Amino acid sequence: MPLTKEALLDMYRRMLTIRHFEEGLTEFSRQGLVPGTGHVSIGEEAVAVGSCSALGDKDYIISTHRAHGHLLARGADINVILAEVLGKATGCTGGKGGSMHLSDFSRQILGTNGIVGAGINIAGGVALAIKMRKTGQVCLGFFGDGAANRGTFHEGLNLAALWKVPTVFVCTNNQYGLSMPQCKACANLDISARANSYGMPGYRVDGTDVMAVYEAVKSAVDRARKGEGPSLIEAVSYRLRGHSMRMDQVPGGSDYRPKGEVEDWAAEKDPIRIFRQKLTELGYLNDEAAEQINAECKKIFDAAADFALNSPEPEPETAFTWIYAQERVK
Repeated sequence: MPLTKEALLDMYRRMLTIRHFEEGLTEFSRQGLVPGTGHVSIGEEAVAVGSCSALGDKDYIISTHRAHGHLLARGADINVILAEVLGKATGCTGGKGGSMHLSDFSRQILGTNGIVGAGINIAGGVALAIKMRKTGQVCLGFFGDGAANRGTFHEGLNLAALWKVPTVFVCTNNQYGLSMPQCKACANLDISARANSYGMPGYRVDGTDVMAVYEAVKSAVDRARKGEGPSLIEAVSYRLRGHSMRMDQVPGGSDYRPKGEVEDWAAEKDPIRIFRQKLTELGYLNDEAAEQINAECKKIFDAAADFALNSPEPEPETAFTWIYAQERVK
């Protein structure tokens, strides 16, 4: 069934909200307001929104250390997420997790992970539980191209295929594992081709095209829900910032990429610009409406920033809350 005008415009709004969130967060990091570091996905919004839009309300996602976009695409509370990234008591884990350890169980977001590739097997495990419980849900697991060369990738996909669990594995191939270009890490640059080794479908899509991502993930979700097992989707995209916000602030921290490459991608393959053009061609958007939507999304971030910046710091006595299991009283 084709996406409606309302659904497409909602996807556009979510992509813009993610962009405003991460651009604002980058500025907060420069100001020293973000404890530790964080990883933004500016340029990858189409992968997050296209994938999450293909899921049902009861389906699960497992995310990565580069997770803000995934959570916002899934409908997580922007106020709570920003508060957590800033280490505030009103965050989803009371300020303990920060940027790389986010969750929203009310939205079936089971958590993000600071360990590269660790979420792949977790997604398979969640899907195994779904199959055993016969609930008809699907678990989507995000990971990056760097994780595709780890043992967890091969172990996770092999078992998921063997047991035919309802998992959709989505690889956001932004072409760099930290500072390592994919061409120096992979003998075969087509990660989706590996799916054939495990007897599952593999799709390689343009990760800057939100509609292409949606269609590929929707097909994989429908297949998984029918009990036909997992699929691997490789969404080829590009991050328009460095590996982390801290690296961007270090002189020469992003010099590992060829001169002009980032600028070329920003000019030609910005997913928000691409989607705006498509919506305009469809007659769903004009310049005035686009500016209004942009202003609304900026206002949403500004309100979240006000909430997070004015939220209290965690109290010292909460330092060990949720760290250890409560002792059972016999």
